[in-house]
Amino acid sequence: MSHRLLDQHRATLAGALNAIATREYWSPYPEMPSPKVYGEGAQEAGKAAVQALAGGRFALDQPGQTGWVASDRSPYGVKLDVQYPVCDPEALLAAAERAMPAWQKLGVDGRTGVCLEILDRLNKASFELAHAVMLTTGQGWMMAFQAGGPHAQDRGLEAVAYAYREMRFVPAVARWEKPQGKNPPLVMEKRFEIVGRGVALVIGCSTFPTWNTYPGLFAALATGNPVIVKPHPWSVLPAAITVRIARAVLAENGIDPDLVTLAAVDKPETTQWLATHSKVKSIDYTGGSTFGRWLLDHARDKQVYAELSGVNNVVIESTDNYRGLLRNLAFTLSLYSGQMCTTTKAILVPAGGIDTDTGRKSFDEVAADLGGAIDKFLADPATACAVLGAIQSPETLKRIAEAPQAATVVLASRKLSHPEFPRADVHTPVVLKCDASKQSVYMQERFGPISVVVAVPGDAAALAALSEQIVREHGALTVGVYSKNPAFVDAMVEATQRAGVALSINLTGGVFVNQSAAFSDFHATGANLAANASYSDSAFVANRFRVIQNRRHV
Repeated sequence: MSHRLLDQHRATLAGALNAIATREYWSPYPEMPSPKVYGEGAQEAGKAAVQALAGGRFALDQPGQTGWVASDRSPYGVKLDVQYPVCDPEALLAAAERAMPAWQKLGVDGRTGVCLEILDRLNKASFELAHAVMLTTGQGWMMAFQAGGPHAQDRGLEAVAYAYREMRFVPAVARWEKPQGKNPPLVMEKRFEIVGRGVALVIGCSTFPTWNTYPGLFAALATGNPVIVKPHPWSVLPAAITVRIARAVLAENGIDPDLVTLAAVDKPETTQWLATHSKVKSIDYTGGSTFGRWLLDHARDKQVYAELSGVNNVVIESTDNYRGLLRNLAFTLSLYSGQMCTTTKAILVPAGGIDTDTGRKSFDEVAADLGGAIDKFLADPATACAVLGAIQSPETLKRIAEAPQAATVVLASRKLSHPEFPRADVHTPVVLKCDASKQSVYMQERFGPISVVVAVPGDAAALAALSEQIVREHGALTVGVYSKNPAFVDAMVEATQRAGVALSINLTGGVFVNQSAAFSDFHATGANLAANASYSDSAFVANRFRVIQNRRHV
């Protein structure tokens, strides 16, 4: 069974292993929702499948069920009211531990084959997942399909490839011979078993319930661990669909489906209870810093992989493509209404202005031109709604309303009417400007479509120094730089390496600072306060398993 699945998906695994070694473009999961790829009627069928779930009970046949909970919140104003099983967390932990020994005995090849099959099934369900992601997160349709489907599956596969490679570095058996001079050599047979650490808890976020969940889910599974998926209460549906598919694949192949369970909770304290339970050995978390810091402080006996908030920044020193710069930043600040952990929050510009291919631009001109570029980009309501999506959280709406009180407004936010969802909360970005001395304005993450253009006095070195200071003191997942001065670009490369953050240089085309490509871009570095891990590298998988050996004389 197990090797059959690996053989069936061996080309996919080989492609992933090659991609993480070369960092070239590659993906086995097409990102365009074409009927030629996914089949005629696939989009309609996926939408209908999600609509059929509304108002019903999402049965998973999990142990210890005590009731039902419906907590999804649609930023589009759609009433979902899907009820999910609430299970005794003790029962979920006990079931996970019972499922673990057989999962371990499948071995590296067996577990990898099953993970690849789950990913293949998830890809076939991409339209269902996309509609679930769109309705619960507020992402626009195309983003929900790509980020919620193929791109999330890419990140899951990437984790499986890293896990397979790291585990395959350890031989299953070795013959050890030590010469003894004139005496016969010492000869031993040594066996090495890959053993998972134990139950893994994967805590999902509200805005990217698959993209930020799949790396931890599949890294833990591939390395021999059972997984409890604890979704954000507002975005349960995509996680529930994922767990249902995983459990179906496990059951079809004679594996205890309780290896993967869903922890839909009706009490917030249940998450803390699970996170601190002695049976939980690893935790994956993406979300706000408050709970993230709580996890790091209170779950010290676990392996915690945490992605938290930060202050992403872009430095504009000069440019030879001013229009391209403005277009690129306008898209970056508008995409999904800035509700991405990688979206730029502070834009650092010399107080004395910048040199461009269209002449010298003052600081105020740069700020005003950026606001104008956003307005122009979002001028068509259909385009605006497709790019912006909807605001996911009432707290983000509150931040948008309060932002003008913090600094001078360059571009005010406007509420738009969505043509398909009249109750949707759609808002254009707000852009502020201030002097670098007002650190309280820009040295914080205002999650959502809120950014600040900062006037930085002094020479170019001051720009790099402030960018580095922001990352060191508050963390960041992304930094961008625009400059036609190679020496300054080199200085920014060195500054970001010291601060431990990824850098994008002179992006003026179809690549944006807040996007990352699986198998090529490392998402986060684990080297600053915004995250202590990276999607994906060897460190993300290697400490999820241990090697237990036994040896005997031959």
